[in-house]
Amino acid sequence: MAELNSSGTRLNIIDAFAAKVIGRGLRVVLPEGRDSRILLAAREIRRRNIAEPIILGTHEQIETAATEAGVSLDGIKTLDPKDSPHLDAYTARYMQGRDNVSPGIARRMVAKALFHGGMMVACDDAHAMVAGAATATATVIQAGALTVGFAPGIETVSSYFLMIVPQFGDERDKAFIFADCAVNIDPSADQLADIALASAQSAAGLLAEPPRVALLSYSTRGSAEGPSVEKVRQALRIVRSRRPDLAVDGELQADAAVVPRVAQKKVKDASEVAGRANVLIFPDLDAGNIAYKLTQYMAGARAIGPFLQGFAKPLADLSRGASIEDIVTTAIITLAQVKEPGSGEGRQG
Repeated sequence: MAELNSSGTRLNIIDAFAAKVIGRGLRVVLPEGRDSRILLAAREIRRRNIAEPIILGTHEQIETAATEAGVSLDGIKTLDPKDSPHLDAYTARYMQGRDNVSPGIARRMVAKALFHGGMMVACDDAHAMVAGAATATATVIQAGALTVGFAPGIETVSSYFLMIVPQFGDERDKAFIFADCAVNIDPSADQLADIALASAQSAAGLLAEPPRVALLSYSTRGSAEGPSVEKVRQALRIVRSRRPDLAVDGELQADAAVVPRVAQKKVKDASEVAGRANVLIFPDLDAGNIAYKLTQYMAGARAIGPFLQGFAKPLADLSRGASIEDIVTTAIITLAQVKEPGSGEGRQG
């Protein structure tokens, strides 16, 4: 999904991410070739040299959408998954570790556009996939989990927003990662730890400074008690055991996490995070969704996302109401997280 609010400085932020991907020879697969918005976005992605778009769908679907959009697809790669030269290889790859899946079922699965796109990313034939304009979020997540799979040590798909606050203290256009604001309703301590770890990884690829992760609560370091507070404390222990190198702290109230003078009063011992957090992990979906919307509308922040995270390779979910510019922006930010594009260039499918 891509919920974007516009402002006069929006392009400065997006252009900064675009600069990270333009000319790198990246490939993005767009599996919803039946949607005219996807074709128009692909044309723009190609025109701006952001990446090589690969559109999936039947020839009839793509031709109909192109006619509706009034767009030429000259120079843009299109592919019908049922006619893909890599269908056999993808079928074999999909069956790995799935003893209960027959070759026929596997072949039918990877011949579906969304799953074919996921297999292209899994096999390095594309660097990222952007979908969801005509597909439910749950279906995009399922396809990602069954093709690309999860990042090492992660078992929870989650989401994040990139929040750009126009003025925060002495800083202009201050960037934060907010998670999870769209997927997990009431994550367990283990799931909350996964969300924190995945968000730190997302932040490392997007922010101009190292991630400093705050696990948020209505309590700061024992100032209150309750089941959700204990969940946050347990999640912190899990994160620290799995990533002892990560700057992470909790449980912290929101003001103690981001305001230095408040942190000095509420957090008595040394902390790399208190008062300086740039990755905010909310204890449940209520808190995360409410916080990002309040920040967006009361502070005039730009809310870019939500983006999926926790997968082994970059996948993005679009809102079904996404505009063409939303799709392009989502592709830019998703591709900005691609590592080492020169390695494993894969086949040209």
